[in-house]
Amino acid sequence: MTIQELEIQLLALTPAEKAELIQILSRSLNKNWRGITKTPGVCGGDACIEGTRIPVWVLVGYRRLGVSESELLYNYPTLSAADLVNAWVYAEAHSEEIDTAIRENEED
Repeated sequence: MTIQELEIQLLALTPAEKAELIQILSRSLNKNWRGITKTPGVCGGDACIEGTRIPVWVLVGYRRLGVSESELLYNYPTLSAADLVNAWVYAEAHSEEIDTAIRENEED
């Protein structure tokens, strides 16, 4: 996708969508993902839900298998709905990283 093509799509967004996009881009530039942490030596340095050892890629993997959000919240009682939203936003912005982690861990 070219910058010109992207510009056309961006201009078509609603004001609320533009505001959300600005927040996502800002977090991406600052590497400040609310509720998501990467700690060397913890879960291989993978992105995890803050305060847990639950990697984002694990949640995304379950989601791809058809596990619902309510099932995830039941099976991971320390998680909140906001944690899942943060995980989905992070995963969308870092899809290659998440895909790689899922692929590498499926091989084990």
